[in-house]
Amino acid sequence: MDSEVNRAAVMRAGGVDSGYAWLRLAAAVVLSTVGNVGLWSYVVALPVVQADFGVARGAAALPYTFTMLGFAFGSVLMGFLLDRFGVMLPLIIGAVSLGLGYVACAYAPTLWLLALGHGVLGLFGCSALFAPLMTDVSHWFARRRGFAVAIAASGNYLSGAIWPPIEQHLIASIGWRDTYLCLGLICIATMLPLAFIFRRRAPLHETTPTAAEARSMQRPLGMSPNALQALLGVAGLACCVAMSMPQVHLVAYCTDLGYGSAVGAEMLAMMLGLGIFSRVGSGLIADRIGALPTLLIGSAAQGASLILYIGFNGLASLYAISALFGLVQGGIVPCYAMIVRDYFPPKEAGTRVSIAIMATVIGMALGGWMNGLIFDITGSYQAAFANGVAWNVLNAAIALWLLLRSGRLRAPPPMLGAAA
Repeated sequence: MDSEVNRAAVMRAGGVDSGYAWLRLAAAVVLSTVGNVGLWSYVVALPVVQADFGVARGAAALPYTFTMLGFAFGSVLMGFLLDRFGVMLPLIIGAVSLGLGYVACAYAPTLWLLALGHGVLGLFGCSALFAPLMTDVSHWFARRRGFAVAIAASGNYLSGAIWPPIEQHLIASIGWRDTYLCLGLICIATMLPLAFIFRRRAPLHETTPTAAEARSMQRPLGMSPNALQALLGVAGLACCVAMSMPQVHLVAYCTDLGYGSAVGAEMLAMMLGLGIFSRVGSGLIADRIGALPTLLIGSAAQGASLILYIGFNGLASLYAISALFGLVQGGIVPCYAMIVRDYFPPKEAGTRVSIAIMATVIGMALGGWMNGLIFDITGSYQAAFANGVAWNVLNAAIALWLLLRSGRLRAPPPMLGAAA
């Protein structure tokens, strides 16, 4: 009883679940919405850039792959900085890097230099705006942690819902290079002031864990921490190879079918906009039934949606399937952050969440390139969708195994957030 009272006192002193915590969450969503344009801008620009440089689809997808690879490895760097200095430093680095990276891309004379510029956008820019923000938010909430983490992650999809139509209009009006210059200026002007809202460090919550919590931290789900981390990494990579097919190639797919890139951008924005509801809903579900079962539900639904893409390619069908895909897959990636916060010590959260997210981003990068290559080989995206289904089966199998293992242990995840 005294332990619970002490924990509650620490939470109140640190501002956990307070009005300030919600203000901080709101600022995180705005930052993520603006800065994560770096993840979606090339999806819209891909057909125009391909025509500009006169390259094949697989080669034209390289800048996106570089973005995601930079995002993946940069997430670990930003998680390291977060654990040691707080989240404000990564946010400042991200704002400046996005501005400079977009300017460099705008003046890139070759596709390879453009790809390197996109690597900078991912490595030092977007990497500061996903895993670090989710981790920081997780330290400020205990009772509604899943919901809060899901909202923080939703800025990524809100960005994807808002920016593609705007960028498509700008590209049609002023060209992709001047559009990139505009995006760089917007990122610096809006993100730098917001970063200073995060001057206050997250509460440490240095309470002594119970004996059961200590044992669970040492052997999460009955295995070593690194073994669980590795399994989450494989699961994250697999789910995002599958997820990348519609997200990366939808605009190009619609263009190939004769519907036009504007329709593809609109469809992508709709998908990502509905993904926001998926993310928030998954957070609410995870708070009630746990992150592992929520992950399995999302994985199964995503696989079913991908199968529908194989059988239907009419305009109305694509709108309907893309809407369904958005509604079911948005909550998958935040589940990895929630699982990490359930089973690992709070002091390791920044690094371990970032490693888990790194695996998902590598999956997006690998899938973006792989699916473009499959298109070049087969001349069709049908085989690429089938490839996504196969990777999704691997993800679901790992999620199911971990869930069954947690049931056999007959112990709920330690609510480290209560002690965190």
